[in-house]
Amino acid sequence: MIHVETIWIDDQPFTYTHVELPKTNLLIISNDIGYIMCGALDVDLLSDQLSDRQIVAARAVGVRNRDALIHAPLQKVTTYAKEQYGWYEGMIGRHALLSLSSS
Repeated sequence: MIHVETIWIDDQPFTYTHVELPKTNLLIISNDIGYIMCGALDVDLLSDQLSDRQIVAARAVGVRNRDALIHAPLQKVTTYAKEQYGWYEGMIGRHALLSLSSS
């Protein structure tokens, strides 16, 4: 099953997408600029082989629901997100997302 809803973080809208897969879940919180998601994201691929796309993305590991993703430290961040938005490993997902809204 796929669940999509608008969520609000400090009065800023984001899209939360939850995809139920066999034995796991795919969790994503995004807006028009970038996204954070669970550990299924291959950040190295985005930063290296797809660098020309300038993808703003990061992953958090060990999250099982929306709130955990919002409050988890980012484990891996794309190069472009670091350079353009100041994202870094250890940054809390909520803070990374809000930096997109202030751009």
